[in-house]
Amino acid sequence: MIERIRLMAWLSPTYPVGAYAYSHGLEWAVEAGDVADEAGIAGWLGDVMEHGAGRNDLILAAHAHRAAAAGTMPELVAIDDLALALAPSRELHLETSQQGRSFLDATLAAWPCPPLDAVAEALPEAVAYPVAVGAAAAAHGMDRPALLAAYGLAFIQNLVSAALRAAPIGQAAGTRIIAALSPRIAALAEQAEACSLDDLGSATLRLDLGSFRHETQYSRIFRS
Repeated sequence: MIERIRLMAWLSPTYPVGAYAYSHGLEWAVEAGDVADEAGIAGWLGDVMEHGAGRNDLILAAHAHRAAAAGTMPELVAIDDLALALAPSRELHLETSQQGRSFLDATLAAWPCPPLDAVAEALPEAVAYPVAVGAAAAAHGMDRPALLAAYGLAFIQNLVSAALRAAPIGQAAGTRIIAALSPRIAALAEQAEACSLDDLGSATLRLDLGSFRHETQYSRIFRS
């Protein structure tokens, strides 16, 4: 039970990682007219989850968990380097590295343990968010399948929260989107267990290009 409570705390919107400040390109998509209603946002987020950062993050978190559980810190560092290199723009690099650093620092302060100290020593500077979460979960002996499912859900919930602030949809629509995407999140979490790092990749080119354009967007409330 305590493991589940810890996992819910770590992936809660109140955890001090600054997730509320990022929209992962969604704010630009709204500005450009790519998404304008519930169906458009659901389709956009489904693609991000299955063909973009959502899927990649689950694979990276799984491999970070394995490396930290085995105590192979050079492998963990290599996974983090790869995760940071996959960010296609300055804003998306900031999104993952700032949240990752904040998550690791907050978790060290609130849930310290020797294995987590070893993770932090291996990753003293920039750390990708899924790598930080996966490694911390392993350091605390947390179950990997549950972690991946919870991470995937939190990923979508944060973007739905961003949509509520940036797009013309209400809370009821946001709840419907989360409900509709939940089975796909569960399936992706299961698939990530069997994926190698060679399976990483994305096909969300519109989002990637939009993240560059968001850097100079005239009016914006999000950092990505």
